[in-house]
Amino acid sequence: MGTSRRDLIRMSDEEVEAFIDAKLSLQVGTIERDGSVHLSTLWYAVIDGNVVFETYSRSQKIVNLERDDRITVLLEDGTTYDTLRGVMIKGRAILRSDPADVVPVAEAVIRRNQPEVPEEYVAAAAIQMAAKRTAVEVVPDKVVSWDHTKLGGTY
Repeated sequence: MGTSRRDLIRMSDEEVEAFIDAKLSLQVGTIERDGSVHLSTLWYAVIDGNVVFETYSRSQKIVNLERDDRITVLLEDGTTYDTLRGVMIKGRAILRSDPADVVPVAEAVIRRNQPEVPEEYVAAAAIQMAAKRTAVEVVPDKVVSWDHTKLGGTY
């Protein structure tokens, strides 16, 4: 039996890590009360190997995660079939609303996504943000990846 297409396009752990490090926007899926999916896009960082982000504590995604901690996040790129790449992480969300826990996440997100912010302003900005935000850590249950560039133009 030959190699499956799925095996051909799967990224290695190192490729997944590099892909996550290279992207800027994270698509976040949570479960609404009626069972439908709530999607939003956020900036994120990686702390201790897990994707983290912070968002307003009263946001719909936090309301959903307080009720059901299941979360799916997606990072993707490519504009044609042969260039499609992505990483989907299905897991559980750990919520932290204590400002002392939110600050390090906010700092990491600022440093990663807004490198133009002078370092001497990062802590003050994170402290201000933490007052009304919740930090979310995505603890993976399953990671799915694909990189169609590995197919070399054959389908």
